[in-house]
Amino acid sequence: MSRIGKLPVNLPKGVTVDISDTNLVSVKGPLGELSQKVDADLKVEVKDNQIIITRPSDSKNHKSLHGLYRALIANMVSGVSEGYKKELELVGVGYRAEAKGQLLEMSLGYSHDIVIELPVEVKVETKTERRSNPIITLSSVDKQLIGHVAAKIRSLRPPEPYKGKGIKFVGETLRRKAGKSAAASK
Repeated sequence: MSRIGKLPVNLPKGVTVDISDTNLVSVKGPLGELSQKVDADLKVEVKDNQIIITRPSDSKNHKSLHGLYRALIANMVSGVSEGYKKELELVGVGYRAEAKGQLLEMSLGYSHDIVIELPVEVKVETKTERRSNPIITLSSVDKQLIGHVAAKIRSLRPPEPYKGKGIKFVGETLRRKAGKSAAASK
């Protein structure tokens, strides 16, 4: 990961970075604000509109932390400037989804509807058109949070390998299995 850690993080227009004495990096942009505590061994500084992270030695631990925190800070910068978006598709007869503020109500073939309360940082939209599967669109500035929420929603009814029914990410390819074959002729 040290090769990734050496790369500087470019700051787009409208994004400001504040680094406190306790290595707390706060990134503020047009879409919001995020902060991340960086390991005390690493040094974070802003030069020429770029964030540069340096490590004290070439030990294995310092190399891994170097790449990790560089990637986390790069995700924060792109999150507050552009944002992140995940789309989930509900595949199955009678599957539906409806957003009511921060509540997501889904009917997934169980005997009851499932209601999930989403964090305030995540915005949710649902789209249902005739003759197509319902789509849930999640958007947020925090990449880690939106991935966690999307994985939680997908875990409610993961896609099964025979018919492909369930909740899947848009564009996800599923490994399909062949069903039972016809009785062998004698």
